[in-house]
Amino acid sequence: MTDAIIPGGTQIDSLRQNEFEVHLEGQVLKGIFSVSGLVTFKLDIKPSQSKLMYDPITLVKMVQRDPELPFNKWLRETVAAGDDIQRPSRALAIVALDDGIEIRRWTLNGAWISAIAYSTFSPANVDLVEETLTIHYQNLSEAWAGA
Repeated sequence: MTDAIIPGGTQIDSLRQNEFEVHLEGQVLKGIFSVSGLVTFKLDIKPSQSKLMYDPITLVKMVQRDPELPFNKWLRETVAAGDDIQRPSRALAIVALDDGIEIRRWTLNGAWISAIAYSTFSPANVDLVEETLTIHYQNLSEAWAGA
């Protein structure tokens, strides 16, 4: 288990940002660089009502050639849908790990892609090409290991 030491010398268990997986429809995705913008609870309060809001996340991944990979299929379906309001959606899970053991899982249900952007192409740059995706979702479920 990962431990952190806080001021005063107290040791607590904690999670590291680099130990995570992303699952698409239950399949572990390879080549994910980062996930940002995950807000698990946000309440929109108005005088007459309140409701949960779900902000989009940003997922950055490497471009992979195989057109049959689950993410590449989803990308092609998204582009093919054009401006159709019925977006191809999936279940996308972000899984926090600690020494390879699942600690927490956030599942984005009804996830759909609203933007696909690419890193800069340059003859001076030898980095991998990145896809940056903006992903919205209908709702979120959170599961804690051992709960």
